[in-house]
Amino acid sequence: MLGAGGVGKSALTLRLISDEFAQEYDPTIEDSYRKQVIIDNVPAVLDVLDTAGQEEYASLQDQWIREGDGYLVVYAINSQSTFDEAKAIREKIVRICEGVTDSDIVPMVFCGNKCDLENERRVVRKAGEDLSAVWQCPFYETSAKTNKNTELCFYECVRQIRMLKESSKSGGRTGASRGKLCTII
Repeated sequence: MLGAGGVGKSALTLRLISDEFAQEYDPTIEDSYRKQVIIDNVPAVLDVLDTAGQEEYASLQDQWIREGDGYLVVYAINSQSTFDEAKAIREKIVRICEGVTDSDIVPMVFCGNKCDLENERRVVRKAGEDLSAVWQCPFYETSAKTNKNTELCFYECVRQIRMLKESSKSGGRTGASRGKLCTII
């Protein structure tokens, strides 16, 4: 999970892991969670790394990106600056992953969180859809508060990881598969 501070990365993670919504915002440095799930009738162990979004922890992003199999890039629909920062985060992911994939396509899902705050919207849905089309990745508007698309965005990230690993078996991506553990950053 990567995104600016306060976009709801921890809230989305906690909603997935324990089906809870935390009202208070407590900045994260790094938290790791595991959950065993069945996605498309295939078992998977999600290893979710909930990362810091604050600028003072930006130096840790490179390490988190190198360790990930797939990425949820999150912005808040009520903050244009978080949408702009998501673009920089995606560029960093692509730069760090160069040499691992044959293209700039990495297993990623783009999430516009806090869609329950429609009356505070600053980023139109079409902007997220258009950017995800350019990035060639799925896009979801999510709400940890109402549980809208929370599970779906994580599961779609696993599907993206699986597709890339399948293509590597047929000559696509170089490098060894890590088995059935999916590390989502």
